[in-house]
Amino acid sequence: MFDGYLTALVTPFREGSVDEAAFAKLVNWQIEQGIAGLVPCGTTGESPTLELGEHERVIELCVEAAAGRVPVVAGTGSNETRTAVALTRHAKAAGAHAALVVTPYYNKPNQDGLYAHYMAIADAVEIPLFIYNIPGRSVIDMTVETMAKLARHPNIVGVKDATADLGRVGRQRLECGEDFIQLSGEDATSLGFFACGGRGCISVTSNVAQLAKAALANDFETAREINDKLIPLHAALFCSPSPGPTKHALARLGLCAPDVRLPITPPDAAACARIDAAIDLAGLEKAA
Repeated sequence: MFDGYLTALVTPFREGSVDEAAFAKLVNWQIEQGIAGLVPCGTTGESPTLELGEHERVIELCVEAAAGRVPVVAGTGSNETRTAVALTRHAKAAGAHAALVVTPYYNKPNQDGLYAHYMAIADAVEIPLFIYNIPGRSVIDMTVETMAKLARHPNIVGVKDATADLGRVGRQRLECGEDFIQLSGEDATSLGFFACGGRGCISVTSNVAQLAKAALANDFETAREINDKLIPLHAALFCSPSPGPTKHALARLGLCAPDVRLPITPPDAAACARIDAAIDLAGLEKAA
């Protein structure tokens, strides 16, 4: 169910509020383009700036718009365990197929704290859970050993690995087992992640373009050709704070406004020119 490319969806805003119509349009367009799944309320969805009611509504909107056509993996992480439990409970009640739980940021727990945090969520809510390991944003790094311990819990089914360390894929397969679902969280290395045994990617780039089918079919020659066209786009979408560049790209494709929420600011003129050039190289066209 969770193999392939899943889009880390942006949350469209207009005049300071969630643009529900644009969000539904984006979900439908993603599914029409053949995406394997959708991830609302992750970092790309500006979850740190969403109010609780908005966070819950975005997950509900995603489930409603997807209408069972693809799985929805809802972002429900928090650096406060009770909040993460509550968000995960809501995601299950809303009809999400799984939850993505980021390692607690800012308060920097040790490995024992990480283990206890995830076990508390997994014990409280019967829904498939993905660990989101992203040391670049959360400062802490979950070790392979801690992940292997957590993988024994029947509700903890996989990881979104945003370490960009391809050597981890094999180690995590050995320690966590073949059934543990490893999803890349880093577009630029996702093709290598597939080659090392990964089963998918939670992707920012797939908001506007995806690699997916060739890589999943182990047709790496074709996948490399596609990826070569996307490499500048992978970089351009992070040339200023995310998701500003992605929203600029989506605005150019006619899918939503480029609005972001502070403390994120829109990309400057030089960044926009770089994003536009990458879109042109990838051959992307405005959505119908």
